[in-house]
Amino acid sequence: MTANGTIDRPLTHDPLKQALMTAYPTSEQPHGAAHADFITAGAITSRQNRTREMQLIPEALARAHMDDRMREANAERQALRLIAARRMQRRAERVSLRARRALAMAVMQ
Repeated sequence: MTANGTIDRPLTHDPLKQALMTAYPTSEQPHGAAHADFITAGAITSRQNRTREMQLIPEALARAHMDDRMREANAERQALRLIAARRMQRRAERVSLRARRALAMAVMQ
């Protein structure tokens, strides 16, 4: 018996070109086993979809990771802007107080 490929080393990695598993009818099949007339037309499609989904898992994980990183970066930027705004507000208040004192000193003399 010659095999074109094995489970570990298939002849092709393309699910559409892989041979389907066939059920050989025997009289010794247990109850509920697959019969020869079992329809496997959707097997290729389901294998292809599953393969496509599995190939897209790393992309989805990378996208979710990048979304998290972007959210963190935006939150950090917003925090830095808030800190800078508070710093500028304190500076403006100090300048305002200095100007009031200077004006009061000018009026008193």
